[in-house]
Amino acid sequence: MSEGNRKSWAWWRLVTSHELLSAGQWRRRLLFWLGAVLVGLAAIVFAKAADYAFHLFQQLRHLAWWSPFLVTPAVFALLAWLTTGTLNATKGSGIPQAIVAMHVEDEAFRRKLLGLKIAAGKMALTLAALLGGASVGREGPTVHVGASLLYSLGKRFGFSDATSAGRFILAGSAAGLAAAFNTPLAGIVFAIEEMSGAFEHRMSGILLTAVIIAGVVSLGILGNYAYFGSITAMLPLGRAWIAVLLDGVVCGFAGGLFARLILPADTGILGRVNQLRAKAPVLFAGGCGLALVLLSLLSHDGLYGTGYDQAKDILTQTSTTGSGYGVLKLMGNIASYWAGIPGGIFSPALAVGAGFGNNIAALLPGSDTSAVVLLGMAAYLAGVTQAPLTAAVISMELTANRQMAIPILATCLIARGVSALVCPKPVYKALAERLIENSGLAEARKDEGATPSRNAPERD
Repeated sequence: MSEGNRKSWAWWRLVTSHELLSAGQWRRRLLFWLGAVLVGLAAIVFAKAADYAFHLFQQLRHLAWWSPFLVTPAVFALLAWLTTGTLNATKGSGIPQAIVAMHVEDEAFRRKLLGLKIAAGKMALTLAALLGGASVGREGPTVHVGASLLYSLGKRFGFSDATSAGRFILAGSAAGLAAAFNTPLAGIVFAIEEMSGAFEHRMSGILLTAVIIAGVVSLGILGNYAYFGSITAMLPLGRAWIAVLLDGVVCGFAGGLFARLILPADTGILGRVNQLRAKAPVLFAGGCGLALVLLSLLSHDGLYGTGYDQAKDILTQTSTTGSGYGVLKLMGNIASYWAGIPGGIFSPALAVGAGFGNNIAALLPGSDTSAVVLLGMAAYLAGVTQAPLTAAVISMELTANRQMAIPILATCLIARGVSALVCPKPVYKALAERLIENSGLAEARKDEGATPSRNAPERD
């Protein structure tokens, strides 16, 4: 080969090795984009099916007021039985499973938590839970589904190394939350604050494109909408800002208490609850379903489902839920989560926060009730997750309200601090660690003297 040809070949190799022109990088990008489209479509189908499933339950309840006494405990027990075997990974919200799968570089363990079978099972069983009136949401499960879809797609086309798999899982999780709520910015913040705990520069473009594409799919089919509609609440400086402190403290405490009560424990009352559930999971789940029905008798609209309608009515001041709705919905959420059935806590948490916010607004005559309720929703969500930025951005995007940005951020920070006094460890991190402990993986790594993964969570 002549000197000129060698130089031309070297130049060509240099150009094609650049990231923008690399065939491998473009194959990865195309997979991310295809995966984001699939996540967006799955989120839409899931949302429509969830609404329909709960609508069927409501119709049955109106036809026969006593039907939940039969249906709800039976569905809870059936779901507990179905999730004791190969569908065990479909339990709960699904966010802890996605976090663990992203951080633990054990392929066999990842396959138990994510995959097409898990995604299909998560959707089907969450729909069954709503058909039975469970007080659960679909947003956490959509995160689990998004992570499973992109992980499976990457693995199918050869991106199965630990780093690539982690990136596919992270992008799928972010796209899932963004598509579930139609909140693109919240999806990105959630990925950074809750899923990864750090921001890798190389991931910025991947995250943005995955979230944007999933959002475009949602916009193209459902149109441009805010989850709770456009809420024009405002909180001017002055006495009304007492609501920031009250919402932050009260809702942050309530959120932290909820998180503490749903975390597995080995001692005390919660330890005994754990032992009871371990001995007879199906019977215990049926009892939780009965508890939800009995609690619902104390609420005018019942405590069933996501609580979306109740939260929206409270926000728009057209609610007939009663002053005890926040406390009752919190207890209903605990009963549903203790049952160990599939379902998320995001939407039900917003409903609880709306109930508490409404109570606080009654103590502040002259203040904008919708504004105080919105602060309560953001604060309670921040208290439950201890992810104040995610809670703040979700609350703003769900209501298409930017005027409340500063009060919401301040309330979420207060709520996060108060929540940490009640529940020192963030709930999703604690649940993720419990998953690792139950798998025996942590002990195996300790016995091998392995150093922590470079992808391990770093934040407290």
